[in-house]
Amino acid sequence: MDSHFDHGFTFNEGISLQVMCEGQAELDRYWSELSKDGNQGPCGWLKDRFGVSWQVVPNSIAEWMTSQDAAARDRAFDAVMRMKKLDIATIQSAFDGTD
Repeated sequence: MDSHFDHGFTFNEGISLQVMCEGQAELDRYWSELSKDGNQGPCGWLKDRFGVSWQVVPNSIAEWMTSQDAAARDRAFDAVMRMKKLDIATIQSAFDGTD
């Protein structure tokens, strides 16, 4: 795909990349840069200007989505489902049950 010849195929959701972020500032920076001239999608997903799919997420996503506390996990999941770019504080608050 790196040559100038037409290959007759393009990127699609069959391949995606994930960016794990330490905090909101890092997440915001990657979200802004990767989605520039691309498309912002739901739940932290975006497509860059080349059509490559990315999910930009906080490192905490694994803890939230694999918690043994089903109610906390469901609250965090529901919060993520309502977002485009993820808001770490909002998801953490939902997970903690303090939103």
